[in-house]
Amino acid sequence: MKMSRFLVPTLKEAPSDAVAVSHKLALRAGLIHQEAAGIFSWLPLGIRVLKKIEQIVREEMDRAGAVEVLLPTIQKADLWRKSGRYDDYGAEMLRIKDRHDRDFLFGPTAEEVMTEIVGAHVNSYQQLPVILYNIQWKFRDEVRPRFGVLRSREFLMKDAYSYDLDEAGARESYNRMFVAYLNIFARLGLSVLPVRADPGPIGGDLSHEFMLLAKTGESMVYADDRALGLPAPGVPPEDRAELQALVDERLAPYAASDELHDASEYEARVEEGHRMEARGVEVGHIFFFGDKYSRSMDVKLDGPDGQPIALQSGSYGVGVSRLVAAIIEASHDEKGIIWPEAVAPFHVGIVNLAPDKEEVSALANKVYNALEGAGRQCLLDDRKIRAGGKFADMDLIGLPWQVVIGPRSVASGELELKNRASGETVSLGFHDLIARLTQGSAGN
Repeated sequence: MKMSRFLVPTLKEAPSDAVAVSHKLALRAGLIHQEAAGIFSWLPLGIRVLKKIEQIVREEMDRAGAVEVLLPTIQKADLWRKSGRYDDYGAEMLRIKDRHDRDFLFGPTAEEVMTEIVGAHVNSYQQLPVILYNIQWKFRDEVRPRFGVLRSREFLMKDAYSYDLDEAGARESYNRMFVAYLNIFARLGLSVLPVRADPGPIGGDLSHEFMLLAKTGESMVYADDRALGLPAPGVPPEDRAELQALVDERLAPYAASDELHDASEYEARVEEGHRMEARGVEVGHIFFFGDKYSRSMDVKLDGPDGQPIALQSGSYGVGVSRLVAAIIEASHDEKGIIWPEAVAPFHVGIVNLAPDKEEVSALANKVYNALEGAGRQCLLDDRKIRAGGKFADMDLIGLPWQVVIGPRSVASGELELKNRASGETVSLGFHDLIARLTQGSAGN
């Protein structure tokens, strides 16, 4: 993509009401445009990052055995009345009426809708377990939306729901999703800590949040610091005991958010030199709530003995749009964003220092075409602006690699390659540069 034909509305300064680093940089790098408090449009760079995160989430859900569906954004109020949540959910729910004066709502979550689908289409216990997931825009009317897309009113969310015949099977599904979440965050380059958490209005007796440690976090996290930095677990084991042991390993010996923190237990179970207290941003939340929804909505199946059983369920949410901000919070410097390779809007930024000179533009286009042909996504800055502005914008938007091409490149045959994360700069010939960026350390 050529920058002269692409919308990248960078800003030198962030608006005064932007407080969080991720909010400031998302606005300055032209990822988002604010429409109202907590409501944003996603601009070309931002939507590319959003789609890449969404795809990683989708791949890990599929790998864990979940199946994708697409649910309506507008839900019937009667479903929520049936579950008992319509009045209990509170002012965060945006309630609306259609032209026939029927009650609807803009979905903040989808336990009721998904449970109704399972009740209508799962007819035998032999079809269980069922895990369905949905990637969709949600709306919660936050009292104080802030920090940009870290806490917005409208957001893109992946929510999954599991249905099992008994509690043992349901907890296995819960653990399978737990491992899938660890894999998602590892692929995004995030060091995330799973902690015990309050299930809140979702309900249930088992819940974990996945917390990214950041100064802008709204929750306090108390944990053993040795729980950070563990490698991704990979494909969840099929054996139930092995799966449970893997989950237990990632939770030991202590990790809790402030709602469930027990100071005496914390001091007893965590050695003084390993106690960690920090603020955290929730980037994922999972719940096991038993038959809370299936019983209230009368979703039952005949078990092996012919007796009707209310299904055991769990739900699993991850904020896809929130993860854009979370990655920025975790990966930036004073110049701008530093995108991990897996989610960068483009892999390589090519800076043409002299777009008016035919031989320089020819070389820049040659590099661009070679990299694009090898599957590397490139953003070619062919704008007729000063070099300083080009360098500043490239650092701000944070592409993993920058190639600088000017008259000296034509004369010497050497091109400058910069790694955005390390700042390392090397000079390479054309063929060596293409090889470097299409294999080995540049990734794929």
